[in-house]
Amino acid sequence: MKALPFPKSHRLLKPSDYSRVFDGVTLKVPHRNFLILATPNTLGHARVGLIFSKKNLRLAVQRNRIKRQVRETFRLQPDLPGLDVIVLGRQGLDKLDNSSVSDALNDIWRRLKKKHRQTASNPSSGDLRGTE
Repeated sequence: MKALPFPKSHRLLKPSDYSRVFDGVTLKVPHRNFLILATPNTLGHARVGLIFSKKNLRLAVQRNRIKRQVRETFRLQPDLPGLDVIVLGRQGLDKLDNSSVSDALNDIWRRLKKKHRQTASNPSSGDLRGTE
């Protein structure tokens, strides 16, 4: 089996990285328990940032469990396009078991790739509208 590392270059580390995504959101993938915000980057690979508040996940153990699962499912997505992605947790996340969280995240990554393909194939909505 091929090793799939998760180096620092695949993480959003600085506040400026996060603010760039928040200020220039081009893709949103909503889910009952997560919200994904993404913007293209020029690095050629995806980077992920995590935001889970105490309001939605009361205990540190809960926050850490969800963060580990997000990082692991992200790491197992080698075909993600060059995007900076922020994963936000919503209420009710603490009530899900590990398999439900993993299934939800895999669905979210699939939907993110699909949305990215749609926007990449139709870069300016005004120019290509009549050709389809």
